[in-house]
Amino acid sequence: MMRLATNEPVWDLVFDDKGRLTAPAAGDFLDQVIAEGVQDLFVFSHGWGTSTDKARALYDEMFPMIQQAANGNENIATTGFAGIYWPSLWFPSTPATTPPAAAATQADNGAVVDLNAGTAALSGAEITQSLEPGFADPAQKQMLAEIGQLIDQAEKAVGSNETEAQKEQRLQQIHQRLRTLAPPTPEAEDSGEGALLFATDPKSAYQAAAEAFGSAPPDSAAQGIGDWFHHAVNGAKDALRVLSYTIMKARAGDIGRTGLGPLLQALHSRAPAVRVHLIGHSFGARLVSFALSGITAPDNSPIGSLLLVQGAFSHWSFAHAKDNPFGSAGALHTFADRVHGPLVATYSVYDWAVGVWYPRASFLARQDTQAEQAGRWGGMGADGYQAVSPAEDRVMPPDATPDYQFTVSTFYRVNAEGVINNVQHEPFAGAHSDIRKHPIAALAAHAAAAHA
Repeated sequence: MMRLATNEPVWDLVFDDKGRLTAPAAGDFLDQVIAEGVQDLFVFSHGWGTSTDKARALYDEMFPMIQQAANGNENIATTGFAGIYWPSLWFPSTPATTPPAAAATQADNGAVVDLNAGTAALSGAEITQSLEPGFADPAQKQMLAEIGQLIDQAEKAVGSNETEAQKEQRLQQIHQRLRTLAPPTPEAEDSGEGALLFATDPKSAYQAAAEAFGSAPPDSAAQGIGDWFHHAVNGAKDALRVLSYTIMKARAGDIGRTGLGPLLQALHSRAPAVRVHLIGHSFGARLVSFALSGITAPDNSPIGSLLLVQGAFSHWSFAHAKDNPFGSAGALHTFADRVHGPLVATYSVYDWAVGVWYPRASFLARQDTQAEQAGRWGGMGADGYQAVSPAEDRVMPPDATPDYQFTVSTFYRVNAEGVINNVQHEPFAGAHSDIRKHPIAALAAHAAAAHA
């Protein structure tokens, strides 16, 4: 346990890829929270591609700001903080095309912009070496390394005299290993990537991936049959990006459901007066959201508020069946009652990671949809909760702390484009991680203060 400069306790909660709390011991954590007299515990989870050092830096900045925002609020009592550390995956930076303003696919003059995720500029080895630290299983590490090697060998074979059958065999070897690493995606709203990862024809699927992520121009089919293999190899690199998305989403959900949720229920059993305020960024937003499904009943829940900051998971996850394009309630619909205060989600048009690139991971699934509905595969950080009730909209101003007037058991979509908007040096992600700001901390405090 550490402390802020103002003496509030801070715990590091370390989970492995199976959702097991590896440090501290669960009993020690619960004992310490009770001994410190904490009444409002803020629990924050980092998102994708975040090393331990980067996660700690995030918490070191945000926790003091949240404490400052909470000071003097009569509805927030003795505070404590917990930072979650979990093995997310780091996809290396790419020279992506910078989207136009407001994440549109057209420039201000109306011209169509050919967006490119820049994945093709990386080698297979560069990608897999970057992802490797996110795997604990030696067999999975080896499988990942083999994928990188096979991609690089295939790239060297571009333009060679190999037969069509030999080239297709190379893609099959890559795809077989990729499928071995892919997790199941049981929630309908999060299953779009499976259309690529479990495709039966990697030759076609990888070319389609290259077109979706800009690794091959949309009219590549007209450029000659000899180009197909080069585009497919680039698409294999894009498939690795989709794999990283899918693994992180599944892992975040598992850690929340099997690790964090039961831990917080145990806290409630021992200290019923403690309120827990969940905050998650990116895929960490999915982690803290799925913690709700690890709490067996509303009466067993200590959750006082939920804040999703640029969430990188489906905006239909809490949806009721009505107006949901999947025809059924979202995976978390029946667990929203574990939150005894407001459920808040920020969104920003400057978040290109979630608003532009994330939905493209489900491009093959879109092709199979008879009546595609807008935003079917969209992310929480693009427009907030969808098909939920009761729901209200708010705007986050950049230069003031508003009275959000949050009420319990209500979903809030907070337009944060006036704050989360710094896209400098982030051509792929945009402002996705532009969150270390006082208005975000103030939002967390306002959500925590709105309890019965």
